[in-house]
Amino acid sequence: MRLLASIAAGIALLGAAPTPSASALAAPAPSTPPAADGTSPSAEPPTAAATWGVAPSSARGPNGRPAFSYKLDPGATLTDYVGVTNHSNRPLTLSLYASDAVTTTQGGFDLLAADRKPTDVGSWVRLPNKTVTIPSTSRLDVPFTLTVPGNATPGDHAGGIVASLAGTAVDAQGNQVAVDHRVGARIYLRVTGELQPTLTVEDLRVRHTGSVNPLAGGTVTATFTVRNTGNVRLSGQPVLGVAGPFGLARKSVDGAALPEILPGGELTTTVRMAGVAPLFRLSADATVTPAAVGDQVLDPPPRADPAQAVVWAVPWPHLVLLALLALAGWALVAARRRRAAQLARALAAAREEGRAQAGPAPDGQDATVAADERPPVTRGTGPAPDDRPTPDIERPGPEHDDRLSTIDRTGKDEK
Repeated sequence: MRLLASIAAGIALLGAAPTPSASALAAPAPSTPPAADGTSPSAEPPTAAATWGVAPSSARGPNGRPAFSYKLDPGATLTDYVGVTNHSNRPLTLSLYASDAVTTTQGGFDLLAADRKPTDVGSWVRLPNKTVTIPSTSRLDVPFTLTVPGNATPGDHAGGIVASLAGTAVDAQGNQVAVDHRVGARIYLRVTGELQPTLTVEDLRVRHTGSVNPLAGGTVTATFTVRNTGNVRLSGQPVLGVAGPFGLARKSVDGAALPEILPGGELTTTVRMAGVAPLFRLSADATVTPAAVGDQVLDPPPRADPAQAVVWAVPWPHLVLLALLALAGWALVAARRRRAAQLARALAAAREEGRAQAGPAPDGQDATVAADERPPVTRGTGPAPDDRPTPDIERPGPEHDDRLSTIDRTGKDEK
């Protein structure tokens, strides 16, 4: 079963390389002769030793521009040239067209597939012919016009002019497919008006990976999508911040700088942070600070809005260590209590043995009361009875003797 498909392969777009020749060439590998039924038995298209390049040019040839860069008002029109060079030893017939640019999920610059119709700057370019035939080892400078619609939105519009060579191949499942080898030059057009440089962080996903070492901390991995919601092509610097409850132990780390993101484009990036303390509930925020591309100037600098997420980080190693310490403490206290109980039982047994050897107590006293268990005599703090001072006795004087004598006498008289 044969299945025809359109595959865009081998595209090299100018704009990133310092010279046109450095990135304008695509060299498909030679293919084997077709089989008897007219199909190719291998996955290589029938473009043996075909190499060609596309670069910005002028009526007299390439002028060293890395890309088509323009700044135009809505409604403006210009004429420029694209140079298509055939580096092969045989003539090449190539399809020549313009298309819109897109940002891949990995941050690359690419054009729409050949079967997709452009709606932006690619549709504003007019070429005189859809195909060009270039003799071997020669160049053709093709004029084109670019007309900006009157209602074009302000900001950056990106696309490219492509020269492609179609062929057929057989995929791994044995199906015959159409292969489109493309080489192109970038177009950067800025339409005058108010610029809005904005990058938005979306779909933030955060996870925490703990460490078996309680002193090492864990790793926080944040994956998020950066979308260019403004009208200026931008790069950016992602920053990941992580903190515990109430902002405890907050730290931040910079991620890898982002490549160019076209307006409306997006890419996914990942930032990792090591040595994060597992404080049960962690708050993470991801921010991308927009940065200008090339010689652009962003004035004033755009604001970066963060995206936030929460991740649970249970300190299992710490909890296990704490449990082991608690178990060791409990075992130590239990061992001391056992030793104290054994000592008390030994002392009680010794006392019982002493009472048994002492026999019954004298004078009918309870034999169970040992002499060493009698309560001690408590002495008061005052002086002993024998030590109390003797009161002074007043001895009668002579007057007293006379009075007594008188009384005695009186009594005797009364008797």
